Amino acid sequence: MARSIHGFIRLYFVMFIGVHVSLVFITGMRQNLNQISVDNNTSSWQGAIIAFIVIALLAAFWLWASPFTLKHARLVQRTGKFMVGWVKGLLEYWDPQTKKCTEKDISPFLWPNGLLPESAEYKDLADGGYQAYKLRVDGVVETPQEFSLVQVKAMAKQEQSTAHYCIQDWSGIAKWAGVPMRHVLELVKPTAVARYAVFCLFGESGDSGMYHDAHKMQTMKHELTILAYEMKDQELSPMHGAPLRLRCENELGFKQIKWIRAIECVDDFSRIGSGEGGHNEDHEFYGYRMPA
Repeated sequence: MARSIHGFIRLYFVMFIGVHVSLVFITGMRQNLNQISVDNNTSSWQGAIIAFIVIALLAAFWLWASPFTLKHARLVQRTGKFMVGWVKGLLEYWDPQTKKCTEKDISPFLWPNGLLPESAEYKDLADGGYQAYKLRVDGVVETPQEFSLVQVKAMAKQEQSTAHYCIQDWSGIAKWAGVPMRHVLELVKPTAVARYAVFCLFGESGDSGMYHDAHKMQTMKHELTILAYEMKDQELSPMHGAPLRLRCENELGFKQIKWIRAIECVDDFSRIGSGEGGHNEDHEFYGYRMPA
């Protein structure tokens, strides 16, 4: 609903600008541009010349800026982060109150997104019902461990009906079940320097590396952050992330990564990939902090 309202308001502004500019030109262009540009009520060309020069300069800047930003996208991203990142960080100290939904709120269908992993390793695991699956959890932890899917399912089970908020409109409400991430962390005992949990996926990355995504450690300890293996009281389907997917309900949908292969606790993710915190962050210039 919010996206629809935003879209209609955007169209309104576009139409308003189009009508407003058209009226300036068809109701006495020179006089109107003089009033706007030089604050007089004559019909000379002075205001029009100034307006056309400004428009030409803006057009030239746009023609320069568009290829520049595409060529130097990382520089633009880091400049923006320097300018407004600290403001965004301050706002993110506010923890959104993630609402637990009821059974009657559950969407009849939750659209899947993304492409299934194509590696032979994942296909063999899926064909074998994920019986050979091992979840590796290591990094800066006291007790690195590997868990089979059977062992994961034997841990404390948490069920929750929550909303999936997607910036590309793949939103919906579903019932999830899995092991609380805080319980897994209790077993491996991250050290004091551990600041992030980096999830490695079976999905392929655009730079031929491993698809990964970083999350703040405090987000992993959130009461609604789980490694889900069930959806709507059924085994998680491959398209929805089997054998395990992350549900951290205080973050946006693209952070709810699927097909989890391993989890590495790190003090800094700048050495992984392009150093921005994940595949989307490295290649699509998202920010790794994405509270819902």
